[in-house]
Amino acid sequence: MARKSSSKGRPAKKRVDFRRNRQKPARQKKWEIPEEGDESAADTFSSESVRAKGELSRKRTVIEKSDGQHTDAEQTTRGTVVAVRGQFVDVDDGHRVWPCTIRRVLRTRLIRERSPVVVGDEVTIRIIADEEGLLNEGVIEKVHPRRTELIRSDGRRTHMIAANVDQVLIVASIREPMIKQHLIDRYVVAAHAGNLPASICVNKIDLDESDETLPILQRYDRLGYTTVATSALTGAGIEQLRSLLKDKVTIIAGQSGVGKSSLLNVVQPGLNLPITNVSTATQKGKHTTSTAIWIKLEMGGAVIDTPGIRALDVAMIPLNELEMHFVEFIDLVADCKYPDCVHIHEDDCAVKAAVEAGQIDQRRYDSYVNLFYELSETKKP
Repeated sequence: MARKSSSKGRPAKKRVDFRRNRQKPARQKKWEIPEEGDESAADTFSSESVRAKGELSRKRTVIEKSDGQHTDAEQTTRGTVVAVRGQFVDVDDGHRVWPCTIRRVLRTRLIRERSPVVVGDEVTIRIIADEEGLLNEGVIEKVHPRRTELIRSDGRRTHMIAANVDQVLIVASIREPMIKQHLIDRYVVAAHAGNLPASICVNKIDLDESDETLPILQRYDRLGYTTVATSALTGAGIEQLRSLLKDKVTIIAGQSGVGKSSLLNVVQPGLNLPITNVSTATQKGKHTTSTAIWIKLEMGGAVIDTPGIRALDVAMIPLNELEMHFVEFIDLVADCKYPDCVHIHEDDCAVKAAVEAGQIDQRRYDSYVNLFYELSETKKP
């Protein structure tokens, strides 16, 4: 007799017996035996019973294959989180994207550990069949250990932006909105704290009428950071940017309106990421990316496009470790007179002497001082 299948060519779903080790009877309940002569208790005891399961409930759902064999309607696979939208998560297993929820016990543990599922996480999901036997959604059962992570602070709490990335590309615009070098330094510190290589991209160089871009990039070139000047409008620097992104997982970070989505649309035509203009009154961009999203690159690699951040708090960094995240300070710290020197008000400070001698850029030093006082306020009880 021919095997039945759905009229739409879908795999047939059927109910089969549990495996033998699933057919053992439930353990006997040790109900308290009523005392002799207690009729009311005896009636209660005699009414206590466990209703036997029907034949249908003693079976499991499977999907029947064309060769007559069958497979469980649920299966597991491993994939990468490509988007997080509240309680719902999209996971790419290399073949398709599965809309998923998070197993409740896992979600509770992650919340308690302040380690929610983020874009870039590698997870194991259990795929569930719907009533028609189609595998359409999944449940995240496990989050695998992270290789790297980029986090920022929000007051006294930390917020993880993405995980398992290879590098951070910090994008700023020379105009519209005006470049904020102290914000670049904050991103560099956050990347350094996450043990992530950082590159700096100055965009919209077509608006640079005063030739400001080159000196800014040279400041970071001297420190060993990779830099690139670009224009999504003219195409300047796009090939260099492609080379920087190729075959790596890169998180794109920067202020709203600097042109992150516009650059990605030029790097990979056809993405059609939404873009918007910067307000001429406030010189501030609007959020066109509301959540971090994972984007595969046809040339190899992937980028994580993040919402723009106008202010980046790095309160997660211990105050006494801030100097470690300014790479030009590291070789000089040992030469300071005091072992607990904070490089601001002390005498015989090697870092301050280097600033006065022009060996350390004054703007970078000012960024350090501002961050130090900011962290000092944050660490107060």
